[in-house]
Amino acid sequence: MTPPRRQPLYVAGPTGCGKTAVSLALARLFTPVAIVNADAYQIYRGLEILSAAPAPAERAACPHHLFGVLEPTDENDAAEHARRAHATLATIPGDALPLVVGGSGLYLKAITHGLAPTPKGDPTLRGELEAEPLESLVERYRDLDPAGAATTNLLNRRYVTRNLEICLLAGRPASELKAEWAVSEPEIRAVYLQRDRADLDERIVRRTAAMFDAGVTEEVARLESLSVTAAKAIGIAEIRALRRGEITEPACREAIRLATRQYAKRQENWFRREPAFHPLPLPRDEAPEVTAARIARHFSLHEE
Repeated sequence: MTPPRRQPLYVAGPTGCGKTAVSLALARLFTPVAIVNADAYQIYRGLEILSAAPAPAERAACPHHLFGVLEPTDENDAAEHARRAHATLATIPGDALPLVVGGSGLYLKAITHGLAPTPKGDPTLRGELEAEPLESLVERYRDLDPAGAATTNLLNRRYVTRNLEICLLAGRPASELKAEWAVSEPEIRAVYLQRDRADLDERIVRRTAAMFDAGVTEEVARLESLSVTAAKAIGIAEIRALRRGEITEPACREAIRLATRQYAKRQENWFRREPAFHPLPLPRDEAPEVTAARIARHFSLHEE
């Protein structure tokens, strides 16, 4: 008889808190382990330095999934990421502990809670929309769902048509419908790593310096056109301004540090409202192995 698959463990936390180190410590503790990415930007190829994706040596320690699998020109959203994550989880061997790791709250919630279903396509309506010029579709979409239109690649006819179709069939903005959940209180194992604000700020300062030492300016210079999603990565706009000579490197570094701190604060606020994620404060000097052992005890992982 095939043994049941092990329930995933979700490891979340603000940017720079040490999720990668803790997940690798868990992997050493519970071999075999498979790590599945739940970060909005580490899924992109060519953004490894900017997104602080696990290094090749770290990825070699155990199977890593959904890291660097999309081109920077590819669109992605919470629904697509959740679909990919569930498809990936279904392929992980039953004896392996799946670790879903990331700080993108909406992406994690789409995986853990599931998105509410959107209306199925209507062939008649779809045919009518396909007959309209893209400019007309964009105008109608903006009228019905300005928030959704602001985060959609409006040059991609397929995205615009589908989102407009949802608006018309549901009688509501597609962006609202896509933010609703299929399960309100899922039974999951999930931990949210927390750090003191001063500690996290210091880590962000060191991380920003390490990015520049590793060649993040050259990495961004190699990027050409970007999808709406990828273009939101912190550091792209700032480094492009640096390359145009609009700001100095010290100013660029400070702008990235400030934007990263602000993003970390938004992440903290998000997970503070998510009761499914167990908060785990991290002392400043606690080793990842100690954190991993505390997580294991909390979820009784050694008993599996």
